[in-house]
Amino acid sequence: MSRFIDQARIFVQGGRGGDGAVSFRREKYVPRGGPDGGDGGRGGSVILVVDPSLNTLQAFQFQRHFRAERGRHGGGSRKNGRAGRDLEVRVPPGTMVYDDQGRLLADLTEPGQTFVAARGGRGGRGNARFVTPTHRAPRMAEKGAPGEEAWLRLELKLLADVGLVGMPNAGKSTLLGRVSAARPKVAPYPFTTLEPVLGVVAFDDGFTMVWADIPGLIEGAHQGAGLGHEFLRHIERTRVLVHVVDASGSEGRDPVEDYRVIRRELARYQRPLDRLPAVVAANKADLPEAARHLDRLEQAAAADGFGFQAISAVTGQGIPQLLGRVRRLLEEARAAEPPAAPAPVRVYRAPRRPLLEVVRDDDGAFRVTGAAVERWAAMTDFNNDEAVRYLQRRLERAGVEEALRAAGARSGDTVRIGEWEFEFLDPTDQGGGG
Repeated sequence: MSRFIDQARIFVQGGRGGDGAVSFRREKYVPRGGPDGGDGGRGGSVILVVDPSLNTLQAFQFQRHFRAERGRHGGGSRKNGRAGRDLEVRVPPGTMVYDDQGRLLADLTEPGQTFVAARGGRGGRGNARFVTPTHRAPRMAEKGAPGEEAWLRLELKLLADVGLVGMPNAGKSTLLGRVSAARPKVAPYPFTTLEPVLGVVAFDDGFTMVWADIPGLIEGAHQGAGLGHEFLRHIERTRVLVHVVDASGSEGRDPVEDYRVIRRELARYQRPLDRLPAVVAANKADLPEAARHLDRLEQAAAADGFGFQAISAVTGQGIPQLLGRVRRLLEEARAAEPPAAPAPVRVYRAPRRPLLEVVRDDDGAFRVTGAAVERWAAMTDFNNDEAVRYLQRRLERAGVEEALRAAGARSGDTVRIGEWEFEFLDPTDQGGGG
């Protein structure tokens, strides 16, 4: 039997761009053929796609790394490389995507909604792109840029209209099995349900609503007690709650106090859930012991402004009336919601970084950071002297030398950009090495 998994951590990496080509057109009767190296293709992106057929993040327990295809290299005759294929990763509706700092990047709720989690790197330029009036035969090309990469945390919050809440063994699973085609596990011991279960409740006129059986809560659930703390998040998206209470007190507890404990736990959760419209369903009302508790339960529900219905999930007593009450509340909640906007296409971008920054590593070396300069270094072929000189000119124009001097760098000091390491040579430094 598959497990319900509602959290996962995955690594996503866009494909590296293809390298540009160094090539020259050489034909017997074509004078001045010149450079004709093509560009590399862009790397593929990792894209999360909402798949309504999924209801768990279980697949990510077996595969955590997702890498898109890299772009193909450019060729001669100005032939550009093919772009890498995007990698689509399917997730269930209700998936929320966070970065490692806990920032929400995407809230994926609509079928087909997409989210670009890691963009592919751009392809390197071939030598045909470096021709200038004064430099007619460049013998350098760029390497492909690396794709974006990140560790992401996925969190699933079920998309259900109605949430069933209550103490363990209150009869939530039996009730869900009575009103829908769902078949949750039912047994006479606490915490029978170890994972949320969804069921669709259908009416003769075609109206439907999705109910979720939330595993039993106990006092202190909002602080991590019992099983409920793992599943309170699934109640956040519901529009209506059904408080299922064991009106017979068969577990030796007071039904009214059970109801009040659940109300307190919902109120203390990080997003107060006690404000959702609700119906109190006094279950096991067919048992003789329930008679002395029904009036007190109804009064407690009325004090909170909730409807009340005595039911028996086993015999079906009061079930039609309960469904009618819940349907009316749900219709009112849906009518009060603003029209849904079209699902946006979300694009992941790393937090904005300074254009240029110099810091000291622990060993005293100077590290130059910045999206542009790091990309330039990554796209440079350091085995090609012309490419290295081109990089040096770009860094000079970007103000890297001035930034290093301002940070205290002297000739001979070690400078790092990305994975590359250099020796700083300052022509203004009259003292020689540092």
